[in-house]
Amino acid sequence: MGLLSQGSPLNWEETKKYADHVRKHGIVQFLNIYNKVKERQKDVLLWGDEVEYMLIEMDEKNEKVRLVLNGGEVLETLQDKGEKTNPNHPTLWRPEYGSYMIEGTPGQPYGGTMSEFNTVEDNMGKRRREASSVLNKNETLATITSFPRLGCPGFTQPEYNPTPVEKGVSKSLFFPDEAINGHPRFSTLTRNIRHRRGEKVVINVPIFKDKCTPSPFVEKFPEDDGEAARAALPDHIYMDAMGFGMGNCCLQVTFQACSIEEARYLYDQLATFCPIVPLKSNKFRILKSRYDSIDSYLSSCGDKYNDIDLTIDEEINKQLLDAGIDKLLAQHIAHLFIRDPLSLFEEKIHLDDENESDHFENLQSTNWQTMRFKPPPPNSDIGWRVEFRPMEVQLTDFENSAYVVFIVLLTRVILSYKLDFLIPLSKVDENMKVAQERNAVQEGMFYFRKDIYKGCNPVLDSSSAAQNGLDSEGDNEYILMSIDTIINGKEGVFQGLIPILNCYLENMEVDVDTRCTILNYLKLIKRRASGELMTIAKWMREFVDKHTQYKQDSVITDKINYDLLRKCDSISKGEERCPELFGDPVNRGK
Repeated sequence: MGLLSQGSPLNWEETKKYADHVRKHGIVQFLNIYNKVKERQKDVLLWGDEVEYMLIEMDEKNEKVRLVLNGGEVLETLQDKGEKTNPNHPTLWRPEYGSYMIEGTPGQPYGGTMSEFNTVEDNMGKRRREASSVLNKNETLATITSFPRLGCPGFTQPEYNPTPVEKGVSKSLFFPDEAINGHPRFSTLTRNIRHRRGEKVVINVPIFKDKCTPSPFVEKFPEDDGEAARAALPDHIYMDAMGFGMGNCCLQVTFQACSIEEARYLYDQLATFCPIVPLKSNKFRILKSRYDSIDSYLSSCGDKYNDIDLTIDEEINKQLLDAGIDKLLAQHIAHLFIRDPLSLFEEKIHLDDENESDHFENLQSTNWQTMRFKPPPPNSDIGWRVEFRPMEVQLTDFENSAYVVFIVLLTRVILSYKLDFLIPLSKVDENMKVAQERNAVQEGMFYFRKDIYKGCNPVLDSSSAAQNGLDSEGDNEYILMSIDTIINGKEGVFQGLIPILNCYLENMEVDVDTRCTILNYLKLIKRRASGELMTIAKWMREFVDKHTQYKQDSVITDKINYDLLRKCDSISKGEERCPELFGDPVNRGK
């Protein structure tokens, strides 16, 4: 989660008065950090994952599942038993947007040795057991991206009604304010975004058209004052609150690089993989908003591929250039700072810019893009970092570990072999659109670089790039590939990421146990990419479709939801096998 300041939150009108103040001092704070650590080298390669969990209640009597709004109490209990008692506790717990959510991370970052990969699943297991141990009877921990009945009547425990007309934070027709985390940051974000827009958030997701789905599908909103009717699109599910995006769960990985140059290189290279492991149902996406794919590459290798329009604050850009910041980093920061601060606390207006970075983080942490470039905090031993943000959370610790290890291994291979996966950013954006389509793993085609061993040529400018065919397909730098080809390879087209990772492993000294663990993780990725095993999304769709109560009308009833999440819970606890997701027990590994 982002910056969690304490104090007295300002409303939007008050915050708006200080927007220029925050931007001005945020840039000063960034420059102070940059000038202190720009030459910093040889930081250790550290990394860590973040898993977001939902707290749910399984009501066996009424066959209903509801989101439990006691995340604050659960979090406090976990912190009291953990980090507040023992600074070296193996897990850390943090709040998330929903009052039914918590976030767990390892207590200390993982290091650069291969043996660390053998501890990831164990630590995730500790987190799941630790959090589960403080839950009430009939409550459980769910690692699912989106709660199927989010926003439906009675989806919370305790049950609260939305307050679209009365004075409230979101004024949603569907999402009660009580489902928002009680920390003032979250309610202030929600309220101020609404006030800044002059209207509620508008999210329209195409409805799954089944045999008996009304056509056109048009929702009616009894308590609507007209705003929803104007905003809702036919054949779409309309949502009107941040909770429908930020109230979902994802899986993230943060890497500490050895230097700022390495961090920028990793930021760019990993950005091309974001559509390959997309957040299909996670943070809601409004075209090129705060919740989107990145808008510019940061390394010299990526400069020639920056082919999309980038809106920047020209004054801030000039200030950064005059201060000695290079063009690519300056425009990245100047682009982030076109936004307004969304949450400001009275006690945090006037700061010590030499030793604090709250104003910089105010804007940095409210740009929720697929990648995040993170300067070191002031006066800390933390280095330059990048955060990989687009992955959906999976049902089990095994799956989550597999996806995390896959991405971390990929960074090691990129750095070791100096690989180049860059393609024009416009093509990354096109890939992101394809990734949002249903069954994209089997049916989608993605632009991907053919020769990743050529390395970058920073001297090549954008004009000569165009002359060399960087904006076309065919025999040039990138072509359309399936996920199977990208992950597993296809003779004469692309060697595949899994074969590259296997080659890397063969050249590394890895103990037998760790090698076995890694190979089992890669086997899962390989078989899902090929279609041999289902993705979680496809498995859930098929479960609903085959349910005896499903009427081919696109409606997930309480009973269907209960049976689905009871099955998910049983699988996540290892009580039930699911060969469609994992294959044979032998192939699953541990």
